Amino acid sequence: MVHIPRVTENGRLGPVDSSRVPRYGGAPTFALLPRLDEAEAAGRPPGIVVAGVPFDSGVSYRPGARFGPGHVRQSSRLLRPYNPASGTAPFAQAQVADAGDLVVNPFDLGAAIEAVQAGALALTAGGASLLALGGDHTVALPLLRAAVERAGRPVALLHLDAHLDTWDTYFGAAYTHGTPFRRAAEEGLLDAAALCHVGTRGPLYGARDLEDDRGFGFGIITAADVYRHGADAVAARLAARIGDRPLYVSVDIDVLDPAHAPGTGTPEAGGLTSRELLEILRGLRGLDLVGADVVEVAPAYDHAELTGIAAAHVAYELITLMAQRRADRDGAGAGDGATGPHEPGDAR
Repeated sequence: MVHIPRVTENGRLGPVDSSRVPRYGGAPTFALLPRLDEAEAAGRPPGIVVAGVPFDSGVSYRPGARFGPGHVRQSSRLLRPYNPASGTAPFAQAQVADAGDLVVNPFDLGAAIEAVQAGALALTAGGASLLALGGDHTVALPLLRAAVERAGRPVALLHLDAHLDTWDTYFGAAYTHGTPFRRAAEEGLLDAAALCHVGTRGPLYGARDLEDDRGFGFGIITAADVYRHGADAVAARLAARIGDRPLYVSVDIDVLDPAHAPGTGTPEAGGLTSRELLEILRGLRGLDLVGADVVEVAPAYDHAELTGIAAAHVAYELITLMAQRRADRDGAGAGDGATGPHEPGDAR
């Protein structure tokens, strides 16, 4: 399969050159980026790795998120190397590569969780940051375990989702897509002073759900709060809460309204717009983002790639944050693609 990665001005391997290979052709990597083996063979070990986690055996309603990673990759073909919202070229600031999909047992939840954790640790062994494409939200728990092991301390968590995902069990099962953050809190993975849900909405089983959630230390910014106060105010509030702690960001695509993301397993009316979600993420610049996931994309319920495109752009903004953090830490400048964000009225 033809794969001609563009070399950035500082020698990193970037996306395929779309002037030589049409965007709808070539290898189906995220944003047409080089494969992990290509980057390593070129002597460019990645600072950021994208990996799929094709698993949905933890869902409680509509299945299909096991096909999410491939769908998000397909929907990412139109992403381009320069991000005008941040004024940076993330694929020039850091070497980014697609590691393909982890091999995850679809029949054994325990084995699947162990495989995801082991895979995440292997991919970050050289110091790379990991962006995972799910898969259902069960996978957030092993990804958090790996991120905490690498960080060496509990992490702040920003959880963007229509649901709390701090329930105890479903049908007696402790590990499902509705329980990862309860288990993470119980395991001591989370910094209880810096936990927040964003975008929650819809009915609950009872008031006890909120009481339990508060007991773990979570603050809640509902979808209605985002609507009333705006994305900039929400991002500022989150940044103040998180501070300089290592941060893990977990994005369930159902945080978006079904009008923007119909292709998901547990849709709820009244969600965020794509614009609001992207602006909240952009407002996190400068935070110590150590890992992230984008989950619950179920392509069987998607149409016109609405959900896949939204998820691909969310992943792109998370990569941008990771690349910016690495560039800031390493003291990189304009040579790594930083030119300043686009301003209103700027004709650049």
